[in-house]
Amino acid sequence: MNLQIYEVDPYYIDYLRQYAKHLFHNAGKEQQNSRKYIGIVLEINDLKYFVPLSSFKPKHKAMKETIDFIKVKDYAVLNINNMLPVPEGLFERVNIGTIKDLKYKTLLQAEYREIKKKRNLIVKNAGIVYRHKIKNENNTPLSKRTNDFIELEKACKNYF
Repeated sequence: MNLQIYEVDPYYIDYLRQYAKHLFHNAGKEQQNSRKYIGIVLEINDLKYFVPLSSFKPKHKAMKETIDFIKVKDYAVLNINNMLPVPEGLFERVNIGTIKDLKYKTLLQAEYREIKKKRNLIVKNAGIVYRHKIKNENNTPLSKRTNDFIELEKACKNYF
């Protein structure tokens, strides 16, 4: 499985927010670039799952990687607990080569290099987190901070 960086339709993200309190908003007014997603991480129940890529913040330096939190050096973090299913046609691969903002383009290139190095870990952890949530519902600290995948899958299938 080859991981890529994608943009997910912002209307779909806004739609899913009503079902996922952990879901990050796609782009705020103060953001110059929209949130990117790493995918395709998993394919479950004929749905593709994507993991949000978040900017690295000072608080992340002190945080340790966990099963659902992976650092992409000091460029970004992946919150696997916030992964979401996305139907075909509502995601588009980011062509980093066409990005005009040189600083942002360089950052995405660096992030992508590191993501490729951690590909196996990302895919393995995504599967573990998914199965843990299904098995444990909201009965563990990990499952409590993880999106409700069953509800998101229903919402995903009902989007159109």
